[in-house]
Amino acid sequence: MIIVISLMVCGIVLGYIFREKNLKIVQKLINYAIFLLLFLLGITVGANADVMNNLNSIGLEALIITLAAISGSILCAWAVYRFFFISTK
Repeated sequence: MIIVISLMVCGIVLGYIFREKNLKIVQKLINYAIFLLLFLLGITVGANADVMNNLNSIGLEALIITLAAISGSILCAWAVYRFFFISTK
């Protein structure tokens, strides 16, 4: 955990030092790193026999959690919009 926090602090310091520079390459590198991590996660999940054998029950639970998360997000976004962005006359 110390390594992760140290790397994050180093990144913050370097970002602060180079904040005036145009670092478009960093954005592309971040995107490629995310794509690589998602690909490797897919390989790991596909290779896990427990996950693949229980895909029916895991899929239903995942669907329920996803629908609940989306509903909660929509509800919170509506509440924030209503209370902060609609002017009362």
